[in-house]
Amino acid sequence: MKKLMSVKLWLTICFVLGMMMMPNNQLKAEAADIIATVHGTVSSKTTNDLLYLSTPEGMMNIKLDSNTEVTGIKLLLPNSSVYVAVTYGNDGYLHAAKLYKEEPKQAVTIDTAHPVTVSGTISSKSTDEMLYFNTSGGEMHIKLDDTTKINGGVIILVNKTYNITCARGSDAQMHAISIDYPNSNTAITSNITSSTGNSPMPAAAVTAQTTVVTGTVGNNTTENMLYLATSGGEMNIVIDANTDSRFGMILTPGRSLTLSVYRGSDAYMHAAMIVGTKTASSAVQVDTAAPMTVTGTVSSKSTEDIMYLNTPQGEMLLKLDAVYNVSNCKVLISGKQVTVTCARGSDAYLHALTIKGN
Repeated sequence: MKKLMSVKLWLTICFVLGMMMMPNNQLKAEAADIIATVHGTVSSKTTNDLLYLSTPEGMMNIKLDSNTEVTGIKLLLPNSSVYVAVTYGNDGYLHAAKLYKEEPKQAVTIDTAHPVTVSGTISSKSTDEMLYFNTSGGEMHIKLDDTTKINGGVIILVNKTYNITCARGSDAQMHAISIDYPNSNTAITSNITSSTGNSPMPAAAVTAQTTVVTGTVGNNTTENMLYLATSGGEMNIVIDANTDSRFGMILTPGRSLTLSVYRGSDAYMHAAMIVGTKTASSAVQVDTAAPMTVTGTVSSKSTEDIMYLNTPQGEMLLKLDAVYNVSNCKVLISGKQVTVTCARGSDAYLHALTIKGN
């Protein structure tokens, strides 16, 4: 018995010394921001550094790092329920940023850099948390936050007309930034229309519970259906008006993607958000005062960083770090015809500014 305890102690010491001697870049992968929170039960295959999480959509493999935060959990016992906030690491794995026993309240990030202002009337269905806003293009659902500004001491009244400046949140819903009377100085920059193409506003918010999947784009992918090759087989994922594709617009074969998906009423999995692999952009000055317009088809070589555009004059390379508007298309697939306005950057590359599907 003493001999067995000595062996265990020696193995433990070796393990600790090995971890201390290992370079930091081998201990954990560089992780991005939290992309989703998933829920499932712990599989008995789980190890000290890899969580096997059983979800309704299948088994997920999530890396556990030394800096993974744990809230309300002492033991990861098999079949125990757990919520995991995940990030995407540069090693191709999902990483656990936080583990929760209870479903966490999500901190929502609002894309205030791309606000839109809409005009309409407040519906009687509205609550102190959610505005049902009737516009000329249909009903919008806009969340009210503690930070929402009601300018001029406005008291919100049902069936009255207002201008609401809002932006998309990381929860896939629109959030009210400010509310004004129509006679205020707020300019109407956009109005809700039918949600086709890459409109900044979805037709309806995604409220279904999502889960994260990773894989590569298959050859049969279309603008409306993503064929995703995963470790568990090929998934067919619908791309619709509610899909947030701002961070994963290029769906050429072989591209690596991370998606948050949910099951739709049509029994298909739908994409709530698509995230591609993109290199951090450096500080480049783009001469937007002298833009040019080109038309061509997207090459299969295109990535989230550079669009290879086949034109009658030859192949063009357009960097995608300065795009501020995309219309008439939700995603770009190989062979898609587009019209691009672009301008020369201080790095001698052409940079795409706007992209319009033809």
